[in-house]
Amino acid sequence: MVVSRAWELPGGSNGSERLHARAWAPQSAEPTWLAVLAHGYGEHIGRYEHVAGALATGGAAVYGLDHRGHGRSSGERVLVDDFDGVAEDVHRLVTQARSAYRRLPLVLIGHSLGGMIAARYAQLHPGELAGLALSGPVLGRWSAAERLLAASEIPDEPLDPSTLSRDPQVAADYTADDLVWHGPFKRGMLEAIEAALGRIREHGPLETTPLLWVHGSQDRLVPISDTRVGVEELAGEDVAVRIFPGARHEVFNETNRDEVLEEVVRFAKRCAGVQSA
Repeated sequence: MVVSRAWELPGGSNGSERLHARAWAPQSAEPTWLAVLAHGYGEHIGRYEHVAGALATGGAAVYGLDHRGHGRSSGERVLVDDFDGVAEDVHRLVTQARSAYRRLPLVLIGHSLGGMIAARYAQLHPGELAGLALSGPVLGRWSAAERLLAASEIPDEPLDPSTLSRDPQVAADYTADDLVWHGPFKRGMLEAIEAALGRIREHGPLETTPLLWVHGSQDRLVPISDTRVGVEELAGEDVAVRIFPGARHEVFNETNRDEVLEEVVRFAKRCAGVQSA
């Protein structure tokens, strides 16, 4: 049994925004490690209920929030002007998690744009993490952003739900979700993404933080070829890579999601020094 709770915490510039946060924990045993989730562009942490459940079943206390401008958090929809600020929002959440679980090793798990945020967090707070797991992360370059920014006017091209998973229910649920952004990209957001990718590149590798990269081989939204260069630039000596054949962008929502989540839990337990049952 997994129990959960929700609350709000201050975030954004000068703490002026309100961030919707969630936490999950196993009810029958004390957690042995700590996980923080960073969701992707246009979505919200509520789409990670099953991910949090799998992590909590694996012994983790799990925390996550809706990034500024997303889901139930305040701010103009899907507009971020500085992703270092988003990484600091995550740090606010980590600080709260640490008030309850001071000594547990922390593994940060980021998907897609959340993977970029998680990577930047790892650079800004290098001593905080026992491990970093990235799912289909926007790293290195993102050709979709480059194409859109090259246009004189950003076209009204919302994200195609069919690129998310081979499971048609995932696309249906995504389309029906009122907390998901279904409109076009905003230029300021794309420019902030490009700036963040540049900062990550300039900062250099994570020398001592173990890294897991999972990706779908048929990811058309964030192609492997875009991400691979970024992972190679970011990774230190301890790096594991799993490319799942046939999987699309959201490997946590794919038809083999249990296999993917088991991979993440194994990695996290190794980083945390927790012996698997």
